[in-house]
Amino acid sequence: MTGAGSRGAARGSGRLAELDLLRFVAAMAVLAFHYFIAFASVWGDRPSKLFPAISTLSGLGILGVELFFMISGFVILMSVWGRGLGAFALSRLVRLFPAYWVSVGVTAAVYGLTAATALDPKLSAGEYGVNLTMLQRAFGVYDANGVYWSLWVELRFYLLISVLVLVGVTLNRCLVFMGVWLLAAGFFAGSEDKWVDLVVMPKYAAYFVGGMAFFLMTRHGPRLILWCLAGISAGLAVNSAIDRVAGRIEKVGYAAMPVPEWAVAATVIFFYVLMAMVALGWLSRLRWRGLVTLGALTYPLYLFHTTAAVVIIPALRDTLPPWLTAVVTTLAAMAFSYLVYRVAERPVQEFVKARRRRRAAPPPPPPSPPPWEPFATGEKAAVP
Repeated sequence: MTGAGSRGAARGSGRLAELDLLRFVAAMAVLAFHYFIAFASVWGDRPSKLFPAISTLSGLGILGVELFFMISGFVILMSVWGRGLGAFALSRLVRLFPAYWVSVGVTAAVYGLTAATALDPKLSAGEYGVNLTMLQRAFGVYDANGVYWSLWVELRFYLLISVLVLVGVTLNRCLVFMGVWLLAAGFFAGSEDKWVDLVVMPKYAAYFVGGMAFFLMTRHGPRLILWCLAGISAGLAVNSAIDRVAGRIEKVGYAAMPVPEWAVAATVIFFYVLMAMVALGWLSRLRWRGLVTLGALTYPLYLFHTTAAVVIIPALRDTLPPWLTAVVTTLAAMAFSYLVYRVAERPVQEFVKARRRRRAAPPPPPPSPPPWEPFATGEKAAVP
């Protein structure tokens, strides 16, 4: 292994604070898309009319999920390296479900106990129960919260990566896995077959593969084959993003989402540039402690910003200016997300980590026998 690869291995085995920052940026991008573009029923008007100055930038926030997928490809491959399937599954359960269960419960409470109607999924108690499994789409049940769709994509990625874990994670096996997945995604691009979408995920595969390629650069150095895989995935990702945004514009109209095609392509390429900078260590100086906190509240913020908007914006929109209403709602969503992290996520994660440390610790050595003493058996020394 080269010297660059050795340094990459050292970086690839620990937490990268720059990824915490990118996670937070991705979450805020999704929040901006929803608050300033998508949530017309929450505002009672088209958000692009209320916030025209940032409508294009906010519209690009729809791609925050794609950035999440790239980061996931990087982080998940980093987390499975040298670990078994059981450890990987446990880490994902602990990471995803505590805040998610709280989110499902809060969503059910909001629509069941308040007068809120915006974005109401109109689910029964049983359907909320199915949502607790995170597998509701497999059973044909609607998501309780609109953002849950991306978790279904993540779960399918975990299943695919589990195959790699079972056979053993090595550089060559990763390259084969990534190459085959990219080839399948390119071949089936535009396919409407539900089984192709379920297994191959041609709309999102490129982002995961791109993230995996950049992680491998941190571990093995910036090899040509990895740049080739990243470049091919970038091409597929740009096409996929353009199609997704075009589909959204077709539904709501360009006035409601004024995002030009060139801006979509530039944004996706910018994501790849950012991830390349992470892989090459160019962002390694970002070591502010607060980045870890931002990274920690990212997942709860992603889950709860919709519920915050449903509750707070209708209550304030007729009293406060739209900008101030949006700021108050965003700050409230962040505060509640941090509370969820401290109360629901962090205690569970620390408990599991403590148990794993205890199990991994070597057993204490057996007590050594006491030194021989002449009176140990009750015998008395002869009196001279």
